[in-house]
Amino acid sequence: MSVTTLVIMAAGMGSRYGGIKQLEPVGPSGEIIMDYSIYDAISAGFNKVVFIIRKDLEKDFKEVIGDRIKQHVQVEYVFQEIDALPSGFKNQVGRTKPWGTGQAVLCCKDLVKEPFAVINADDYYGKEAFRIIYNFLNSETEDMGLYCMAGFVLGNTLSENGTVTRGICKVDNNGWLVDIVETSGIIKDGDKAKAKDNKGNDISVALDSIASMNMWGFKPSLFEELDRGFIDFLSNISPDDIKKEYLLPDVVGELVHGNKAKVKVLKTTDKWFGVTYKEDKELVVTSIRNLVKEGVYPEKLFP
Repeated sequence: MSVTTLVIMAAGMGSRYGGIKQLEPVGPSGEIIMDYSIYDAISAGFNKVVFIIRKDLEKDFKEVIGDRIKQHVQVEYVFQEIDALPSGFKNQVGRTKPWGTGQAVLCCKDLVKEPFAVINADDYYGKEAFRIIYNFLNSETEDMGLYCMAGFVLGNTLSENGTVTRGICKVDNNGWLVDIVETSGIIKDGDKAKAKDNKGNDISVALDSIASMNMWGFKPSLFEELDRGFIDFLSNISPDDIKKEYLLPDVVGELVHGNKAKVKVLKTTDKWFGVTYKEDKELVVTSIRNLVKEGVYPEKLFP
């Protein structure tokens, strides 16, 4: 049986949330958001899960989710550490956090040799997104391109409790990604959304814009590009810029602009939810409870 892997980025601390939000229970039987993502992924056909975590989280992480999940799917772990750098590079003086989502996925290169999806640990994506990405990754159609991305309707991804940052996507008439612009300060404003451009100016964004939620589908060829890009990133970063990150959307954008990759945007109408702010948790718990009542999920996942 062919292997299709789900890579879950779970190494981050929730700075705005104020804790390890990935391990917060939200389901009726103590499930965390990752339980629902993994359940949906297995239902779609994924049969291996790789958790990207910090070494100091390993014990708690296995107790909360890893030891339960390994009864149902192949489970592997990789550790994103601040000093996991290419030969010849050293950590910056004063840097306290790892190097971002690009480095996180790069940590998987020795474990993932098959098509794989990448998601955030603290986002609920919905069943449709996993299904369409799995089908893309396992398609034999040549014109499907190298990579794919779940494209969410922006209005379905906003928090009621504060601003969010989203990758706003420009897509051509055939569904290929043309550009992705990281846009901060997004909040609903009547029948539109308001946000900030990269200079801090107020802008208006349509609620039906396609947004990236960091849910990608890749082939293993990505790792070679990540390797090369990370070396370039480290070679050009200022020693004083201790917070700059090597971000997965930036890598994908550069590959698209350089005609080194094509990314199919697979639109989903599922409603995203996640715990960006502490106040979001109540909405997530309510949303999960409603999905259980509707029969979308059983009362207890992975018994």
